[in-house]
Amino acid sequence: MPHQEVLDRKVISTDKAPAAIGPYSQAIRVGRLVFTAGQIGIDPATGELVSGGIEAETRQALKNLEAVLECTTCSLKGIVKTTVYLADINEFAQFNKVYAEFFPEEPPARSTIQVAALPKGARVEIEAIAIQPDFILPEEKEGEARPDYA
Repeated sequence: MPHQEVLDRKVISTDKAPAAIGPYSQAIRVGRLVFTAGQIGIDPATGELVSGGIEAETRQALKNLEAVLECTTCSLKGIVKTTVYLADINEFAQFNKVYAEFFPEEPPARSTIQVAALPKGARVEIEAIAIQPDFILPEEKEGEARPDYA
């Protein structure tokens, strides 16, 4: 098989999720894979961390993640792996309760790690790898050759 150049790498950005706090993208799509940056519980309307502790922050972080994925024709169901960073592993049960609401069936693979600190004093940060459904993406034109993702 001949060497192929990097698959169609595309920066993903939406105003329905918090803007990047630094020099990074909200997500990158390569082929049908979507790699998200970590999302914390920032309300995109105010730019502030939601109040209510780990449960409220988890819920908002997952809503932010969902907003980023939706602008790629993906959804939470397309997530194959999440990495979760908790400021306090003792809050794992409260985090897990909310997380389970978003993934009631066939949840993705997950790693959960306690960290020393998170941006803006957040209690939780969640990043994901997702795969898009197998259909023509909006920016592709009918009849154009698609890369072989197999």
